[in-house]
Amino acid sequence: MGNIKDEAKKYTSKASVKNISELSNVDIELAIFEEKEAEFPYKYVEVNSERYKIGASVLAQLKVLLEDNPNMKKFKVKMSGKGMDTRYLVIPLV
Repeated sequence: MGNIKDEAKKYTSKASVKNISELSNVDIELAIFEEKEAEFPYKYVEVNSERYKIGASVLAQLKVLLEDNPNMKKFKVKMSGKGMDTRYLVIPLV
């Protein structure tokens, strides 16, 4: 049996998940999936076989935007801050 230090050195992440803010635009009709087997379950979209996490705050902002503009087709997400101070701003695109 090894120790924490040895295990940490061997550790590699099982999933490579990017953030939705890394996309220049997002189609509102993209299918959304849920990863339930992860240590911290999350929702994501797939673009070019890559996963992009979409947080609850982004979905909440989209809900408000769609109430005013149900025909919105695309949006982008700006991220600011880091860690527990991360904030997202959803911007509708024409």
